[in-house]
Amino acid sequence: MLRCRVLGPTELGAGRAVLDLGGPLPRRLVTALIAAGGRPVGGDALTAAVWGDEPPASPEVSLQAYVSRLRRALGSEHRDALQRVGDGYRLTGAETDVAAFEAGVARGRELLDEQRPAEAGRAFDAALRLWRGEAFADLDGAAAVEAARARLEELRLVAVEERLAARLAVGDAPGAVAELTPAVRAEPYRERRWELLILGLYRSARQAEALSALRKVRALLADDLGVDPGPALQSLERRLLAQDPGLLLPARPDAAPHPVATAPAVTRPLSAFVGREPELATLAATMPAARLLTLVGPGGAGKTRLAVEYAATRPDTDGPWLARLADVTDPQLLVSTIAAAAGVHQSAEPGPAGLGSALSGREALLILDNCEHLVAAVADLVVDLLARCPRLRVLATSREPLGVDGERLLPVAPLPPGDAVALLVDRIAAIRPGWSPGSADQAHLGRLAEVLDGIPLALELAAARARVLGLGELVALLGERFPALGRVPRGALAPHATLEAAVGWSVDLLPAADRALLLRLWPFAGGFTVEAAAAVGSDLEALSSLVTRSVVSADTTVTPTRYRLMGIIRAYCREHDPDPAASRAAQAAWVRALVERTAPELRGERSAHAIRVLNREVPNVRAALAHDLAVDPGAALRTAGLLEWFWFRGGHVAEGLRLLTTALAGAPDAPAVDRALALATCGTLRFIGGDLGGAGECLWQAKALLAEPDSQDGWRLVSQLLYYESLMWSARGDYDTAAVRARESIAVSVRIGEQWATPAGEMALGGALTGLGDVPGSRRELEAAAAHAGELRQNWIAAMSELLLARAWLVPADPDPGAALRQLRSALGRFREEDDVGNVLSCLHTGAYALTLSGRPELGATLLAAVRHQGARRGLRPEATDPATAAALDAALDRALDPVTRAAADTDGAGLDETAMVAMLAAGQDQSHARR
Repeated sequence: MLRCRVLGPTELGAGRAVLDLGGPLPRRLVTALIAAGGRPVGGDALTAAVWGDEPPASPEVSLQAYVSRLRRALGSEHRDALQRVGDGYRLTGAETDVAAFEAGVARGRELLDEQRPAEAGRAFDAALRLWRGEAFADLDGAAAVEAARARLEELRLVAVEERLAARLAVGDAPGAVAELTPAVRAEPYRERRWELLILGLYRSARQAEALSALRKVRALLADDLGVDPGPALQSLERRLLAQDPGLLLPARPDAAPHPVATAPAVTRPLSAFVGREPELATLAATMPAARLLTLVGPGGAGKTRLAVEYAATRPDTDGPWLARLADVTDPQLLVSTIAAAAGVHQSAEPGPAGLGSALSGREALLILDNCEHLVAAVADLVVDLLARCPRLRVLATSREPLGVDGERLLPVAPLPPGDAVALLVDRIAAIRPGWSPGSADQAHLGRLAEVLDGIPLALELAAARARVLGLGELVALLGERFPALGRVPRGALAPHATLEAAVGWSVDLLPAADRALLLRLWPFAGGFTVEAAAAVGSDLEALSSLVTRSVVSADTTVTPTRYRLMGIIRAYCREHDPDPAASRAAQAAWVRALVERTAPELRGERSAHAIRVLNREVPNVRAALAHDLAVDPGAALRTAGLLEWFWFRGGHVAEGLRLLTTALAGAPDAPAVDRALALATCGTLRFIGGDLGGAGECLWQAKALLAEPDSQDGWRLVSQLLYYESLMWSARGDYDTAAVRARESIAVSVRIGEQWATPAGEMALGGALTGLGDVPGSRRELEAAAAHAGELRQNWIAAMSELLLARAWLVPADPDPGAALRQLRSALGRFREEDDVGNVLSCLHTGAYALTLSGRPELGATLLAAVRHQGARRGLRPEATDPATAAALDAALDRALDPVTRAAADTDGAGLDETAMVAMLAAGQDQSHARR
């Protein structure tokens, strides 16, 4: 089920993941839908919520684009939760923090009425923890949610007051007075706060101060508002003057001492508890039926704090008890440590039997914290205690499971980005009075949360450093994670004084073989597979062991399973690897082998698979190329050249050019074929980036190196170079030369038997014929190229042929924008299936022209602006590879739109991502078809 959080910045979650909603406008859309509570919201109301008084030129299309993006973010499992109703939408089947808050307050009031104040206080606490800021914060200023926001803020104030009433009812009058005093100053006209403060003072044996407070509130109300106190305050005044004994807290029947000494309840730390609502909910749902549950996760993930927060909500007669085991190194001391935590005085019957006898009649939760170094001994003792104590429940924290029959596991992962930032903000605000994050701080906070992997211990340490360092300085220092972070503050629950000590503790507990393997895994960036880990001597069994001990995480939702070291563990391993050069070399060798076998697949029927594999391994490819550029530039040159189609199809144009240029300079004596391939790749990337002069120079240098090819690889590259030359000459407007080069490419590919190259040459020839004015011949050639590529299962060549065919349907002599849009829809589907960012933008650029010619120039202008904005971010210029269309499009828009409308379209387009652009093109096509 979807989790919606709007009591603060809007968050939408599915499972443990927080969905990426994009920028402020899509977040406003989501917030408006959540605020409606499952009711439909009309198109006009959504437009007003998202854009206020400044809607875009085509709000219905822009709204549809954002809805499409939201559906994609929801994924296949939850996309049906967003339903179209009339001209609007509704979001259904979602759990909201608003509903949870309202239910929590209602439950707290019920418990107060039932004279169960301790449980009521916990219910109010849990409800108030759901607030992370202002309600519907992303719709600040929107009239549609003002009433709901005001109602929730009032209920929040009521919950605070009733929580304090519960605190008074359990006998903590001094603590309640300490909270009520500033609360009364903050809201002086809320009589309920005065009532509770006066009652608290009276119960704290401060009768004179209680009477003084009564006089103050009476005078305040009379002077400022001209009214008398309400009935509740007047009644309290009469009872207080009469010294009514009923004002004092009656003795509770369960206050009699237990025959066995008890330990004090677990004490919460002074700092606020941030996030972890899903984990707390899971604990609340699971623990009543589970005798043993283990919180499993890496060091510093917040397992102890989560256990303590859950324990504070327990209604047990005894306990909860917290036994800290981090410093217990001798299994023989386990029983005495737990006995001391539970307040059990060891009798003549020692060992587990004596402890079990003392606890056998008790209903309590026993927290066993940090069990990983004593797993076997703890497991044996837990089995014994649970058998002897039928009302005892055990909540353990460990970096690996105890392995006991019936044990439930709850993984404690790092905090999601939103909660990680919230934790940083809370801790920094605590040490910097008056501080709140400004716009410049937000980027630094997000970067800190990312670099520190959302690990609460690391975030706490970073926040502590913010007392003496600016956030920007702290981000810069975190390249040296451990020295930058310092020590844990006093009063914290963490068992280790520094982050490095926490990581070292985890690593040192590993068996020798597992530890040696872990220290070699650090060169892998962005995660790795079992196959990749084998390059440094691992196998599935070894990886499983590391995952079990929470030093490696496993993402089993993808295939193949992806393993990952958290950044802090990776940094530790890099510093402690006995042979880091060998580990880096092994990782680089694995990447070279991966590229050698995957790059050829980019041209054939497995191209989509190859693109996905390489996209997944981009961080590893970068790490390997950086290593080879420093150690073996020739190897880097070949790898970067083989990735030719990946660089431009994956949208990595600028990065590929930079690496290739560096490798060419560093490997002047590399084999001619390798240098020619690298130069050809440089030419392709310069062409895609709009540098036609630089592209031509690179291609001609490559041809010079291959004047007399002596291998199949050389001839294959010659055919490829001729194809690239054809495309370049077409872009320059020399269609005669382009046609000659295309035919030469076809002839070479046929002669050497390279079937994949023939449709590419046919495609280039069709594009050249379009420029020459032979439109019927162009369309025939491109249709044949698409069919030929389809037979060979060359999805990419088929898509490129469809793109060029769409352009052939837009020639001024015989335009048919409807036919062009149909071709573009097919081509877009193919390119998106293969994550081909560059050609997706090329399709959308051509689509902008088709929309303009079909009578939708506002959409065409908006889409063109979006293409240019996204292209600039990636080093791509689709207009440079098709200058004829670009010139015709700009001229058509200048004729159809005035400068103000064109500028508005530019502004609207700058905020669209790929999903929104594709949705806009589809909507424009549907509307154009409806007009006909």
